[in-house]
Amino acid sequence: MLIPSIDLMQGKVVQLVQGNRKALEFDNLQDWIHRFCTYPLVQVIDLDAAMGRGDNQNLIRTIARQIPCQVGGGIRSIDSVRATLDAGAQRVILGSSLISQGTVNVTFARDLSAHVDPNNLVFAVDSRGGYVSIRGWQESTSIIAADMMRQLDPFCTGFLYTNIDTEGLLQGIPIDVVRELRNATSHRLIAAGGIRSMEEVNELDAMGVDAVVGMAIYTNLLPA
Repeated sequence: MLIPSIDLMQGKVVQLVQGNRKALEFDNLQDWIHRFCTYPLVQVIDLDAAMGRGDNQNLIRTIARQIPCQVGGGIRSIDSVRATLDAGAQRVILGSSLISQGTVNVTFARDLSAHVDPNNLVFAVDSRGGYVSIRGWQESTSIIAADMMRQLDPFCTGFLYTNIDTEGLLQGIPIDVVRELRNATSHRLIAAGGIRSMEEVNELDAMGVDAVVGMAIYTNLLPA
């Protein structure tokens, strides 16, 4: 399944390259909502919240009222998960809160899944150079994505893997890495990071992996 992405920064739709350089910016959010309304799921990321620089909660509520979406970015508590679901999100993406003092925070994940239906939870394992990065990709850890997934597998409905090294570059995602991660979870895996063609999307789908696509859509390499 192809999942379009809407990344929000300072009230606008943006596309970043490897999480640190803005390549595209749009102020026509409603047009993109309309273009994505036929998709079963859209991914919405609040980049400001992820980086601790404010939030775009009003826009997220606007989006979630109109299209089915999974929402992430700066969501680090049970209360914020509930608030995001109450705003209309179908799933909530968590990442940074799942790591504490350099280790996987299994206790938090277990507690979260006891208070929120795991079917509403997607756990992010964003990787740079083979290791998980957190806090808007600004902080690196020594945790390997597959290890994190194995520890957290009982507590969510799926994992979002972003290959930061290829994010926004339109050079394709390393399929061999995704294939290895596919074997690390019993749930559906969602992959992102440089996907540029329907051939890639179809290859991932055949592996049981959904594809989040941003830059290729916003640059018209893929139709929306």
